Amino acid sequence: MTAQEPFIICDNLVKIYKVAELEVVALQGLDLVIAPGELMGIVGASGSGKSSLMNILGGLDRPSAGRVWVGGNDLLKLSDSELNHYRQISVGFVWQQGARNLIPYLNAIENVELPMTLAGKTGGSKRKYAEELLGVVGLGERRFHRLSELSGGEQQRVAIAVALANRPKMLLADEPTGEVDSATALTIYKTFQALNRDMGVTTLIVSHDPGIAQHVNRVVAIRDGRLAAETLRQRVRKEGEAVSEEHHLATDTFEELTVLDAAGRLQVPKAYLEKFNIKGRVRLEMTEEGILIRPAPNSDRAEDAEILVTELVQAKKARGLRGIFQRDRKKSNGN
Repeated sequence: MTAQEPFIICDNLVKIYKVAELEVVALQGLDLVIAPGELMGIVGASGSGKSSLMNILGGLDRPSAGRVWVGGNDLLKLSDSELNHYRQISVGFVWQQGARNLIPYLNAIENVELPMTLAGKTGGSKRKYAEELLGVVGLGERRFHRLSELSGGEQQRVAIAVALANRPKMLLADEPTGEVDSATALTIYKTFQALNRDMGVTTLIVSHDPGIAQHVNRVVAIRDGRLAAETLRQRVRKEGEAVSEEHHLATDTFEELTVLDAAGRLQVPKAYLEKFNIKGRVRLEMTEEGILIRPAPNSDRAEDAEILVTELVQAKKARGLRGIFQRDRKKSNGN
């Protein structure tokens, strides 16, 4: 892969789950492109499809349709054994629940060593790299502490070190700050920022935190299984001015853009639709500045249904009259 190529490509991604006799569509043709080394947030309401996307990217699930590439791997073409190897080597996972990240009867450094042991690594290099990772996340002096001796935020930082143990190219974090206070959450975000900057790991963070845009470079919002919007962070700095991260938070600007997918579809925010009473059909008008969306006359669904029924009745009557004329014609011809 060259640096110019995308690291992740999702093309018309669909995921359907079958629950009892019902089919639940979690992803409905999602398109997404992520560059190598991006630090990105993924937000959306419960059931929007963001966790399904993470599971597919992490190799924990397969899509129902569409295509997905990660780091040059076509995930749909990988066999089960190849997918297991992909999960073990190429992806690091950080979960919200501590029980999914760490083994409680092991201390911090033993937890970090475990993925390397499972990957077949032995010798002193394993312990040395585990110590290095714990130093990177700020826990070098607490490497021999058991989990019960660590705070929730410290445990989550150990989990990040565990996720990086096999030197993955991608880090997936599912609500990593969901069970900690705001001060601890800020420490965790700073840890992700440092790792992304220093190690170049492509990092995706799923979150319900509306303020996540302040801690990542880009945020994508998923709604009803499709990409709905992107929030871009732009840093404001005068030429030659050196500023700290705290100063950036006060001066950065954030712009939310609605996403147009490959089929030309977009998801207009609900508040806009309600304000202008837009439902059903709309009119598109070309202007010098772009495309204008206007509510169409008689776009109420009840009125639409009434018009449709009237048209069907008229069509049925017309067919009936044609049938009578055809029968009369046959009789006059002696048939």
